[in-house]
Amino acid sequence: MQTGTENAEAIQKVGEMIKGIKIAMLSTIDEQGAVRSRPMATQQVEFDGNLWFFTKGHSGKADDVQHYQQVNLSYASPSDSRYVSVMGSGQVVNDRAKMKELWNPIYKAWFEGGIDDPDLRLLKVEVAAAEYWDSPGGKVASAINLIKSVATGKRANLGENKTVRFEDTQRS
Repeated sequence: MQTGTENAEAIQKVGEMIKGIKIAMLSTIDEQGAVRSRPMATQQVEFDGNLWFFTKGHSGKADDVQHYQQVNLSYASPSDSRYVSVMGSGQVVNDRAKMKELWNPIYKAWFEGGIDDPDLRLLKVEVAAAEYWDSPGGKVASAINLIKSVATGKRANLGENKTVRFEDTQRS
């Protein structure tokens, strides 16, 4: 069991890893049990263990999440060798105050009715665990470590791979 400090550190690390990665691939399970993945724009707010996305209430992803709440989000930033797989529970919410907090006028390109669209919803993902791969120094450091490994015959240190689990906490 994690301590409160360990949980806070896990949340902070995952927040750092996904920060600035604007698009995540959301994977859901449909009624037939097939996995479906879609690109989603992550709301760029301070990560507190929850992730937020705008969606339509009448959409395939909303139907999938209402049928089977388990979701996965994949984040990738190849330019600096950051990769994160987030596992959690999704729910479609109609929280107008939260929508106004997160709204950006650019979203009108996807939601013609804007913030007042009656079908506009939020997809809230409560993160249960995340696995990440982080290679400090990015591609150059990874390449140098790989070359050293080939030259010395020792295993390359290509960065950190870790799974962190989030304990059930009160999240907003």
